[in-house]
Amino acid sequence: MKLELREALRQHILVGDGAMGTYLYQLGFPVGISYEELNLLKPDVIMDVHRRYYEAGARLIETNTFSANREKLSKYGLEQDVEAINRAGVELARKAVGEDAYVVGAIGSIRAGKRKNVRTTKVKEDLRQQIEILLDTQVDGLLLESFYDLEEMLIALKIIRKLSDIPVICQFATEGTGTTHDGVTLPEAFAKLKQHGADVVGFNCRSGPNGLLRSLEKVAGMSDPLPFSVFPNAGIPDYVDGRFTYAATPQYFAETALKFADLGVRIIGGCCGTTPEHVAAMAQSLHEYTPDATKVSRLQNAGTVSSAEQEKSKAAELQFAPFPDGGASNQEPNIVELVKQRHTVIVELDPPRDLDITKFMQGAQALKEARVDALTMADNSLAVTRMSNLALGYLVKEQTGLRPLIHIACRDRNMIGTQSHMMGLHALGIDHVLAVTGDPARFGDLPGSSSVYDLTSFEIIRMIKQLNEGVAFSGKALKKTANFIVGAAFNPNVKYLDKAVQRLERKIEAGADYIMTQPVYNAELIEKIYEATKHLSVPIFIGIMPLASGGNATYLHNEVPGIQLSDDVRQRMGELKGEEGRAMGVQIAKELLDTAMKYFNGIYLMTPFLSYEMTVQLTNYVWEKSGRAVSTCTH
Repeated sequence: MKLELREALRQHILVGDGAMGTYLYQLGFPVGISYEELNLLKPDVIMDVHRRYYEAGARLIETNTFSANREKLSKYGLEQDVEAINRAGVELARKAVGEDAYVVGAIGSIRAGKRKNVRTTKVKEDLRQQIEILLDTQVDGLLLESFYDLEEMLIALKIIRKLSDIPVICQFATEGTGTTHDGVTLPEAFAKLKQHGADVVGFNCRSGPNGLLRSLEKVAGMSDPLPFSVFPNAGIPDYVDGRFTYAATPQYFAETALKFADLGVRIIGGCCGTTPEHVAAMAQSLHEYTPDATKVSRLQNAGTVSSAEQEKSKAAELQFAPFPDGGASNQEPNIVELVKQRHTVIVELDPPRDLDITKFMQGAQALKEARVDALTMADNSLAVTRMSNLALGYLVKEQTGLRPLIHIACRDRNMIGTQSHMMGLHALGIDHVLAVTGDPARFGDLPGSSSVYDLTSFEIIRMIKQLNEGVAFSGKALKKTANFIVGAAFNPNVKYLDKAVQRLERKIEAGADYIMTQPVYNAELIEKIYEATKHLSVPIFIGIMPLASGGNATYLHNEVPGIQLSDDVRQRMGELKGEEGRAMGVQIAKELLDTAMKYFNGIYLMTPFLSYEMTVQLTNYVWEKSGRAVSTCTH
């Protein structure tokens, strides 16, 4: 006889299912439709997805009702079908799986992180409607998932507890920040949820396994905690040729499932990008799992952060120079001219996620003193909101004299905004840019925002080069010509390098002046890149990003699209942390530079976590090897 869900969680770890929406997308159902309506239109498809997860080993099955509330369904004209869709969702899940599976009614956030977009009275009405319908079906529990605010989570939980004693799982969407979107620390939030009757607390979506492990470490030391649940994404999505893909493999999920289990997690499933293969790997890994007391103790203490680490740096007083007349060209050779003459170093430094630019500017100054040839700044990389790279580029140029190289993403601006942005760069005398597609907005820190993608990476290169001819995107004359040097991104960490090079050739045909690669962690691959690209007419800057720790290496390899680490590199990083981890990361990067400098003059160094001391060391190493040695001071 099947145990009641609460008792089952006391005795076992339950394997949850994987994604519904992204899996339906993989099966050919397009973005922009209501996946919940498929409960009525394509019941066989929904049952088949549930069945696949059950056969893969999942024993906690979510109903396809995540967005089946009146507010969300009204966007498709389906507000009158709330009851039919929810009832069908439960019925299909029940029919598709065995008696030993637990079916939980999935309820998603209505506000979805946008706290002011729906009135509280409306949120209460719509949540109550869906909850009452699901409670009137044969569900074993309710799952509140992808909630961003404690406030909205408590609204739903209080409604449930007024109506029923059914088991309730409460999951926040988080990115490892340690707080909910309404500013409550995770331990406080979990304590509140326990106080109001939650049975299980945890996380889903927004982050891959690495991010959710970090979040769990922040709450693992809680006294008398509730059971935990986690449903991570399959890493960060990539957007290639109009399709979303995910990097994290089933094997990686199998490995991290054991780490989650060691932290006391009782329900382990998957969210966006996960498939039955991911679930099968986790189920097999967790079969006959036995807790390792040493690991449990180590992981539970991992969330301790010293007060020194928590202190914020003091704001620096900045002297702002007046704006230039506009369009003043740099008399120094541009990056393309330089790299044809000697080894040339571009260093990437991430703009801050907050309003304090102290450390960023300190890093820029240190890199200036190390004589880097350009400082490059991403455009809200990974769709995470950061300070404007245009503003920081101007400050870097005026206060340090370093050449700024600005990334321009297709994601955030339509054609109007993109041309306006480029005109502003021209006015500020910033003429080096890198054109990129940009990571999808829905997977960043503001998931309610839109991805624009008016232009592809090929089109944006052509349009920027059109400005150099004095012609606007609309075809009208601009009275003056711009002088942009346009770079293109290249990911060599692919199965078929020749196909990636063919794509690169198209970017060069579109007008790319130089190429910057994703980080490479394999000396043999550097040689292969040289052989595959030596016929190209533009210079290539090989990407090298020093690893900061073993955890950083694991995360990059398994969750970040476009990055792959060799087995040797991952073994050497192991579980190193702190200074030891950074030292090993710099040593590995130096070895890669030994190979890269044989084949390429262009070196592109990426700074991890604003640890600019690491890229200063590597810049100095390049100069030493090339006969342009400077002081080894790392500030």
